[in-house]
Amino acid sequence: MDKTQTKKPQKYYMSTLALTMLNVVMIAGLGNDPQQAFYGLSSVTYFAIGFILFFVPTALVSAELASGWPQRGGIFRWVGEGLGKGWAFTCLIILWFQSTFNLGAGMPNFAATVMFFTPHYHRAIQFLQHPQHEILIMCGFIALFWFVTWLAARGTKTFSNVAKYGVIIGTFIPLAIMVILLIVWLCQGHKPAMPMHVKNLIPQWNGMGTLALVAGVLFSWAGIDMNAAHIKELKHPSKQYPISIFFAGILALLIFVVGALIIASVIPANKINILDALFVTFHDLGATIHAPWLYMLFIYANSLVLLAMWITNLAGPSFMLGQAGQSGLLPKWLQNYNKHGMPSKMMYFQAFCVTVIAFLVKLLPNVEGFFIMITQTVTILYLLYYIIMFVSFIRLRYTQANRPRSFKVPGGKFGAWLVTIIGIAASTFGIILAFYPPTQVKKEVGSGTVYDVTIACLVGIVLLVAFGLYLLSKHHNAKHNNDWVNSNNKFAPYTWEIEGLKKPQKVQSNIPTSIMTQDQHPMGVPIKHHFDPNAHIKVPQDWAKADAPLEKYAKETQNTSHPNH
Repeated sequence: MDKTQTKKPQKYYMSTLALTMLNVVMIAGLGNDPQQAFYGLSSVTYFAIGFILFFVPTALVSAELASGWPQRGGIFRWVGEGLGKGWAFTCLIILWFQSTFNLGAGMPNFAATVMFFTPHYHRAIQFLQHPQHEILIMCGFIALFWFVTWLAARGTKTFSNVAKYGVIIGTFIPLAIMVILLIVWLCQGHKPAMPMHVKNLIPQWNGMGTLALVAGVLFSWAGIDMNAAHIKELKHPSKQYPISIFFAGILALLIFVVGALIIASVIPANKINILDALFVTFHDLGATIHAPWLYMLFIYANSLVLLAMWITNLAGPSFMLGQAGQSGLLPKWLQNYNKHGMPSKMMYFQAFCVTVIAFLVKLLPNVEGFFIMITQTVTILYLLYYIIMFVSFIRLRYTQANRPRSFKVPGGKFGAWLVTIIGIAASTFGIILAFYPPTQVKKEVGSGTVYDVTIACLVGIVLLVAFGLYLLSKHHNAKHNNDWVNSNNKFAPYTWEIEGLKKPQKVQSNIPTSIMTQDQHPMGVPIKHHFDPNAHIKVPQDWAKADAPLEKYAKETQNTSHPNH
């Protein structure tokens, strides 16, 4: 009997290493480095600024939010607790659109680099400059993407392993080889293509246009919070989640700085092409040991990172949006979960949208220009998303001040306000910069007016879709007796709903969310057990564990009569 009971919990728990690698996939990759290699030695300063002013505040805030509100939903949970369901749903739509735009706009670029998978290097360069049969080749990449979608739909264990090994094989091993080859290259008497004086660490000011790509540096650090969608797959979420994001930050900084400097050392700034810079760097470094074909091994290894990035972008946003959708925010046809616990219809719908965007981008006459505008649009959306998250965080410090968090931003209220102000200021600065056409690619983006209007329209469309869908869901559920609500969904209600409140507001309760949500009806369904918003209890030591037996604490603190506030 005991043996049977021991074997009963067959749930898969994600390791800290796996979550760290998932986080690295979301925020770092050698593919990000060519864009910043334009800046040479000053890219170190830019990456450091991005790390200090954006990643650190974001990581601290998301760690506190995840430790205090570890229920399913990630950003939807956190923003909903602080600002309400409408803003929370808007964040999810932004997250979903940014990953879909990114994936779709990147497809034509993959088609242009397909010849690098062959040993014909010079033909690959020519093909990149004058590609042929691009639609046919892109269809092959899209078919692979649909296979990855199917793979992601097979559950957490499958895609976490792909991400873990993909990052190690496709990023860290090639980066280590690049470092070794660069040392050999320098020992052979080659001179770095970038100036190597200490003064070059200071960025040069040539107008706002020169700084526009700095918004891309901030965006490079975005995404650390996305894998909060999988917080319920952690055995000790309050400990594992903060550890994983901080280790991921250090590894990402290493990837960014080392990769960008190697590229800038080998290729002069005026010859860097965002699409082929990595392959050219690997080819030239490989030639130092009479193995120029090494670029081909690199691209095969890097394709594993591509698969990991695809699978993580599919699993994270769709997973969270699918969970939120079952609480009544999305039509029934987008709400199904398969036997692996994944929102397969939502994921396949995202794959369909990626396919449509890929063909739209491909049919445009100026692919590179539109790709840059899409990138900047995604940057603006994502930074807006983080502004909402920071506002929600600081509001929760006041509205739910006594709610236990196993991790808190150091420094009390001063520390909380400091990271909030820095995070919002950095995000706002990044948004402003994104509206300036980058000097380095002015030819590709054309008129500044067209550039700004296009980006503003794309951002506006996404926000209109978010608010429109939310209003539609409210209207539909009110008219049709909540028929979009799945009464079996796994999404816990917000604490302010459990406390009988109509919207987030200040409470005195110190009851952990893990206890409040224990044995409750899911979101969208009438609350099963109400709690007093001003209740105080002796908080159990094991409240933060994913598998802590909290039922007895929940029963002791429940107020089954509906409070009247």
